[in-house]
Amino acid sequence: EDVDIKPGNALPLKGIPIGTLVHNIELAPGRGGMMCRSAGTSAQVLDKTMDGFALLRLPSKETRKVAMNCMATVGEVSNPHHKDEKVGKAGRNRLKGWRPRVRGYAMNPADHPMGGRTKGGKGIVSYSGKVYKGKRT
Repeated sequence: EDVDIKPGNALPLKGIPIGTLVHNIELAPGRGGMMCRSAGTSAQVLDKTMDGFALLRLPSKETRKVAMNCMATVGEVSNPHHKDEKVGKAGRNRLKGWRPRVRGYAMNPADHPMGGRTKGGKGIVSYSGKVYKGKRT
């Protein structure tokens, strides 16, 4: 329990001072860290209540109560600029397992209800094939 409040040290929330930034926070004691684990994130300890809970401000600005005997790691997760990374080309997305996204309007009529550029036909329809533009509802 007598651990220094230095970045990277993990200890229960009851041992962490108010105002400290923490990450990798448990939601239930012994279940492992579940909150604030992605790049550049952290939560701030706002308050400690008398009923055994700590108030945390999450990256989404939500305030959440967590049991004081839950573990958390002091500091914030590294690489805060991860969200600014440019993909650059389609091949980088393919390497991540993302498949290309083809618009229904660009397909043939056999492949999609919105497909084809011929005159007449159904017009613009929903995925289930129901007309949804220009028709009274």
